[in-house]
Amino acid sequence: MAIPTPSHTHPPTPALRDEKNPNSSMTTKELQEYWRKEKQNCREVKVLFEIPSAKIVEKAFSKYVKYQIIIIQTGSFDSNVSMIERRYSDFEKLHTSLFKEFYDEMEDLVFPKKILTGNFMDEVILERKLAFQDYLRILYSMEFIRTSRMFIDFLTRPELEEAYSCLRGGQYTKALEGLLEAVALQEKLTKHRPIQLVPTLCAILVCYKDLENFKSAFEFGEKALQRLEKHPGHRYYLPLLETMISLAYELGRDFLFFQKKMEERKAKKLPQKMLTLKELTVQEYV
Repeated sequence: MAIPTPSHTHPPTPALRDEKNPNSSMTTKELQEYWRKEKQNCREVKVLFEIPSAKIVEKAFSKYVKYQIIIIQTGSFDSNVSMIERRYSDFEKLHTSLFKEFYDEMEDLVFPKKILTGNFMDEVILERKLAFQDYLRILYSMEFIRTSRMFIDFLTRPELEEAYSCLRGGQYTKALEGLLEAVALQEKLTKHRPIQLVPTLCAILVCYKDLENFKSAFEFGEKALQRLEKHPGHRYYLPLLETMISLAYELGRDFLFFQKKMEERKAKKLPQKMLTLKELTVQEYV
């Protein structure tokens, strides 16, 4: 596809330049802050998908190709580049689900066809790598799709299911590895609704707490509470506050803030048996 050539633009006239300039009476510090905010507003944050490689997996009764997907956040330095693997059938399930939900928008989107033979030929794998990379890019360009549960689940659910399974089995170190990778990816994908991170942040807290790393547990609890600040009715809110009180006590920190928040919320709702944070967490992705 030819890249459109930008049309020639003339430099703005002094009058136009004056209109765009901040107030000339600003101090140097105010001007620096002004331009810092301007740059932030202009810096578009988005997610890029790359499929640099694929591998053939052979098992006793099956053989398939797994595509490595690299997910990068642009707009600022991304120190947590995410990597996942998906096979053709995973992409196919995603496409079928999205097609049912967003038929009008998806009807012109080309999906790589299933073939009966030659699936493991180098040229076929290369062609599909490029096709799936374009496919993800187009899906992400549509806001209603990139913010949909189906799209986010495609990119995060398998790894989260495995991590939660480890958590339920008491394999906290292994669970923690998967959860930390998953939450880094979720942060890229849920800018529109940060509250979606709360269950994963709380699961990380639970792992750190059971590994007796109370400082890290407390830090992730604070992150979860920040996202629940305007959602005191959320099912995680009270169990999280209760856990933060015990963590603050372990660390010798002031727990009165959490206790006050907890009492305020309890006063506004009917008394009922409350699950602990761990009891709530192990119910996810069952």
